[in-house]
Amino acid sequence: QAQLVESGGGLVQAGGSPRLSCAASGRTFSSYTMGWFRQAPGKEREFVAAISRSGANTYYADSVKGRFTISRDNAKNTVYLQMNSLKPEDTAVYYCAANTLGWAIGARSSEYDYWGQGTQVTVSS
Repeated sequence: QAQLVESGGGLVQAGGSPRLSCAASGRTFSSYTMGWFRQAPGKEREFVAAISRSGANTYYADSVKGRFTISRDNAKNTVYLQMNSLKPEDTAVYYCAANTLGWAIGARSSEYDYWGQGTQVTVSS
């Protein structure tokens, strides 16, 4: 069973570069595919990025490709989301998610079985 805790959100100016962190409990973090999703007010939750168990493979939504970078440190049981060149439309609650059952890095929320509580990122213009 995995428990996920996000941190690093807050109020950021447009163009800023915050980094989100997601700390996971458990001794098998390196066997989890990890993902980041976000949900803006009045909108459905959407995929942001995902990373394979080793960190060798990543996958991004078109809306963040080239601006966001997902990475992980399996020794620290932590996955990161480095966000650069933030825009007001990036404002959302950002969620970390773990797929503990499969190996594929997917974009569907149904592929992930554990979720964090979310961290708010607000981008001011």
